[in-house]
Amino acid sequence: MQLDVFVVSPRKVVFKGKADNLILPGEQGVFEVLAFHKRIVSRLVEGMVVVGSQEFPIKRGIIRVSQNKVTIIAEEK
Repeated sequence: MQLDVFVVSPRKVVFKGKADNLILPGEQGVFEVLAFHKRIVSRLVEGMVVVGSQEFPIKRGIIRVSQNKVTIIAEEK
């Protein structure tokens, strides 16, 4: 099962598609999101958002995970 991922910045849609996993820079450290992840809403700090094999540098952002759907709103670096 893959995640439906939507990554958007104030200027554009950065990524829209499916991914097996995401690696994210959270306030408490780097964390990973896989299919069937518990529902969360979390702030993101400066770092690298990794969606499958693609990487996107961010300054800060927010993530919402619910029912295998991931939405990330982030300010690009």
